[in-house]
Amino acid sequence: MSSANGRYRNPMQRARALGSAKSGTAHFWWQRVTAVVLALLVPWLVGLLVSFVGADLASVQFALGKPWNAILLSVFVVALFWHAQMGMQVVIEDYVHTRATELVLQFLVILACVVGALASLYSIGRIALMIAP
Repeated sequence: MSSANGRYRNPMQRARALGSAKSGTAHFWWQRVTAVVLALLVPWLVGLLVSFVGADLASVQFALGKPWNAILLSVFVVALFWHAQMGMQVVIEDYVHTRATELVLQFLVILACVVGALASLYSIGRIALMIAP
């Protein structure tokens, strides 16, 4: 016999009525993937920045213009902004309880991360290709 209010349903049956959790799982894994990418690239970036100590502008531009450095720096920037956006999304979802405010904040975070990533990639491209202003 089943009650109208579902008190005889087991926890799995109640959870299934709440919808799919697949997007949350993908979000969880992408956040971990970007964290691993960042963890692997931070030592390289620190080493690169330390190598710039005392260097002049031309040698810094030359080092950043090397294909591997430009590619790795671009991967770092994309992973950084993607990871930041996903982290801020979780914080906003957890702590902002007004739907309108949540939507505005989510939009602003996405906008800031996209603009930041594009500006960074543009700058890396200009340096790597040695394009004069």
